[in-house]
Amino acid sequence: MSSARIMRLVTGGFEAFLAIPFIGGLFIMAQGYVPLVVMFILHLITLILSKNNNGPTVGSILGIVTSLIGWIPFVGITMHIITAFTLLITGAMSDRNRTV
Repeated sequence: MSSARIMRLVTGGFEAFLAIPFIGGLFIMAQGYVPLVVMFILHLITLILSKNNNGPTVGSILGIVTSLIGWIPFVGITMHIITAFTLLITGAMSDRNRTV
């Protein structure tokens, strides 16, 4: 399992946590929106690793966009859900399935 694939699964799990209604939003606000900055950095690292391994990058790009607009209440939760599914699906694919 490549490090890019592990990072897609890890960031997908974090995004899934942030997508939980009210809990994710309260967590982000209670921490002073720092989790969005941390997720931006993690998505950037994942994007670089995926590019180097010729892996799928769509989840990381969505994650970067989500981190930038995640502070908007209903748009943010929708983006967290979409990003979590995308990252978890691409992370669950084997390293040989590089079609996305």
